[in-house]
Parts: sequence; structure tokens; C-alpha cells
Amino acid sequence: MPSLIKKGAIVEDDWSPVDPESPSPSSEQIYSLDQWLQLEDKAGSAVQIEPGQSPAPLFDFLQQIALVVVNFPVFTDGRGFSYARELRERGYGGELRATGHFIRDQLTYLQRCGFDAFQMADESLLEESLAGLADFSEHYQGSTDQPLPLFRRRV
Repeated sequence: MPSLIKKGAIVEDDWSPVDPESPSPSSEQIYSLDQWLQLEDKAGSAVQIEPGQSPAPLFDFLQQIALVVVNFPVFTDGRGFSYARELRERGYGGELRATGHFIRDQLTYLQRCGFDAFQMADESLLEESLAGLADFSEHYQGSTDQPLPLFRRRV
């Protein structure tokens, strides 16, 4: 079973990865967006979106989705940051997972945009990356995890 960082700890993944070729994925499988759109009952489901796939089709079902996975096929593609922020701002409260090719230096920014789980392409970097989530104790800018900028939080 693959491992990932979830809510500040390294854990085993409970979900099976996307299989876009599967005509009928199991209930514990992450669906591609196309597969997910075909589901009649979306309650408790998991869906993965790719760069260029808008998260808009998910918006009417945010309270039903257990897991949204945003794929980063290359670390230079930043669209997933915007997808996460938009999902959180629209009220998504479930697990929001970044998967793929991102680097330790991006983890803080991914977390600030709303991600709470990280499945790295190279699992050997999980321990080091987990430590990287504590690199910064304070942030100047507002974000989804702390809407007020530092100057508004000062007493």
C-alpha cells in the first residue's frame, strides 16, 4: 500500500489509485473526472482532477465527496494551487490531496491553499517533506488556512 502525508502524519493510503480504463471501479477507488461524472450516487466518492480540468463540475456535490485529488504531473504546473483554493472557498471540507510531482519547497504553499494530504511521486522523501511542513511558523499573507494577513492579526 502506498504512503502519504495526511494531517501531519505519514499514513498508508486507504484508496486505490485512478484506473481510467476500468468500466466499473470499486467503491474504494479514486475515480477519474469522467468516471465520477457518470456516477449516479456520488456520496462518499473520491475524484481526481487533472490540470486543465476545471473543478466546477464538483461544486454542486462538495458535501458528498469524501476525497478530491489534484494531480501535479510536473512541479512547474501551478493550476492545482488555484483548484484547491477554489474548492476550499466554496466550502469543501473533505480531504484535499495533492498527488504527483511537487517538491518539499512547495508543501507549505500547497497547505496554505487548502491541501491537507500529500502523495509524493517519490515516497522516500516523505519523512523529509513532513518535516518541511514546519519550516515556517508564521505567514505574512492571508490564505485559506489563515484568511487574515499578519498585520490584521497583530494586537
